[in-house]
Amino acid sequence: MNQTSGGSGAPLVVGLDAGGTRTRAVLAAAADGRLLGEGAAGPGNALTVPLPQLIDHLADAVARAVPESARGRVVAVAGGFAGATGADEDDPGRLNALTALTAALGQVGITATALAVSSDIEAAFASAPGTPADGLALVAGTGAVAMRITGRRCTATVDGDGWLLGDDGSGFWIGREAVRAALRMADGRGPATLLAGSVGQALGLPAEVLPYADGSEAYGATGAPGGGGADDNGGRGGPGDGPARRGGDPGAPGAGPVRPHDDPGALPPLPRPPYDGRAALDWPRAHREAYRMHLLPVVMAEPPTRLARFAPLVAEAALDKDSVAEAILDGAVDRLTDTVTALDPRPGEPVVATGGLLGPEGPLTAPLTARLRTLGLTLDWVADGCRGAVALARIDYGDTA
Repeated sequence: MNQTSGGSGAPLVVGLDAGGTRTRAVLAAAADGRLLGEGAAGPGNALTVPLPQLIDHLADAVARAVPESARGRVVAVAGGFAGATGADEDDPGRLNALTALTAALGQVGITATALAVSSDIEAAFASAPGTPADGLALVAGTGAVAMRITGRRCTATVDGDGWLLGDDGSGFWIGREAVRAALRMADGRGPATLLAGSVGQALGLPAEVLPYADGSEAYGATGAPGGGGADDNGGRGGPGDGPARRGGDPGAPGAGPVRPHDDPGALPPLPRPPYDGRAALDWPRAHREAYRMHLLPVVMAEPPTRLARFAPLVAEAALDKDSVAEAILDGAVDRLTDTVTALDPRPGEPVVATGGLLGPEGPLTAPLTARLRTLGLTLDWVADGCRGAVALARIDYGDTA
């Protein structure tokens, strides 16, 4: 990893963003926060990664970010961990993170005098311009959660309750709605939608059961082959890539997210019939029944959060004016707005967002920004918590210097 040592003898700090899919470490100058090196390793969730592995992942990331010759100059380390919080000193995730971080730093020869642990969301909030101490944080990747941050610590949480009980408006929620819409079209309860074809194709269903005649032409409302031609943009990325047709890593997501985060792979082009969400395709009943019988076992065999990989298909269908897809995205914005408003936001206070659904090209960024603006709120997006962890390390060093 690219590294520079900074000024000779100048004190250094390390910031870590330890998420569910990877751990990132950043080396920076204590004086001005200038980034000097970075490294990455395996997942860093403080509750789900076994302690020996967590220690190894933290040590690997830090070793890649900090040259051996500079390790004696590291004066402060701060880590934002999934599964931990800085608000409760007895939090099990915080204790695991602190134990693992102390051991990892010892392995690589760093004896910093200031050591701090926070949640990954608290670190992400601190990544916003000016390193705010108070305001709201919103994550929309594979999962979804909002927090009130006071004095750089979480004081209230809304949602983040997981796929079974919550995560409303998340990449998972959007992906699940896509599959539900496809099934409802197939059994006759719902309107026609491009999602039946794109979801079926992403799952590898046989071409003959999909809602178009021969794999290249779709049936219009009258039953005659028709509708738009094939789109030459077949690749689809994770929820972190937004509506643009490109590969990459959602939430995380996270993937993040949650960071949100599976790539369904490069798919062949789908037909683009002029669905208006009301006309029913001439999709034979036998084919629709076969579609359901093929789709259900495939979906049920995967972890539920894998449904988040269909979020970009919804964004793409919405670009093609598919009314079902548009309604799903509108519903996601409604739910995320409800999540934020449950924290009783005050006009003018910052809302710091992270996660692929709310990135620069995220499918929910523009509509949610517009919705929050009516409440007197502005949305600031940050990529992750690394810069925030660096800022927190610099603050801790200043407090102890």
